[in-house]
Amino acid sequence: MEIIILVVLAIFIIIIFFKTARVVPQKTVFIIERLGKYSKTLDAGFHILIPFIDVVAYKHSMKELAIDVPPQTCITKDNIQVEVDGILYVQIIDPVKASYGITDYRFATVQLAQTTMRSEIGKIDLDRTFEERESINSSIVSAIDKASDPWGLKVTRYEIKNIIPPATIRDAMEKQMRAEREKRAIIAESEGEKQAKINRAEGDKQEAIARSEGEKMKRINEAQGRASEIESIALATANGIREISKSINEPGGAEAVNLRIAEQYLSEFGKLAKTNNSMIIPGNISDVAGMVASLSKVFSEMKTK
Repeated sequence: MEIIILVVLAIFIIIIFFKTARVVPQKTVFIIERLGKYSKTLDAGFHILIPFIDVVAYKHSMKELAIDVPPQTCITKDNIQVEVDGILYVQIIDPVKASYGITDYRFATVQLAQTTMRSEIGKIDLDRTFEERESINSSIVSAIDKASDPWGLKVTRYEIKNIIPPATIRDAMEKQMRAEREKRAIIAESEGEKQAKINRAEGDKQEAIARSEGEKMKRINEAQGRASEIESIALATANGIREISKSINEPGGAEAVNLRIAEQYLSEFGKLAKTNNSMIIPGNISDVAGMVASLSKVFSEMKTK
């Protein structure tokens, strides 16, 4: 009997100890009620309570909480149904209000996020829902933060996870996007062909100009070369004639000219005999001296003049 009493007493002492001593973890608070009424808030650390009088009524984490907002159907401004879900980030800043301001702050914030989402989606067209994500998120955060102030909550941010339109709308949007991509591709290709033609035309133009400039310089150089050649030949001929004239005036010059004329006469007559089947023979073939004398006479007249 004594053993049973000792065991019961030990159990009672252990219960009293656990009811009296409490250790609160970091970033956690305990709400203490004394005889059913709020008494105090315990922060992280070791605390002693009055057994059977002080009771831990609520435990709250002071960390930022990520609350999943389930998918819901929303109707856009142009009457298209879309399915939208998201994630809500909240943090308890007043644990007393979170305990006594509302029954379930998680459920309340999710419901408020969904109703605000339906309202915001209904203000814009389907095409703008994807590009207005930031604006929608900001509107939801502002609305929930204002409504949740009596609950001791701070809404840090809201993120839309998915915006899913109906399958028919997705098919139409995909076709539209495909057509837009094909249009951009055709435009880009045509612009490329246009630029290529312009570049080729410009290249042909530059090539023609360069070719014409080259041809011009070639002709100028050829003309200058021919002019120089003619000038050189004329000067050489004039110098030759001048030297011949000087030689004729010298002693024995006339005889040398006559000899040269006779040689040229006989040489040309010989060539004529080789290159033609028919031969033209002078009337007096033996009068070579007479022919030379006639030519000498011509030179003498030119000399006197």
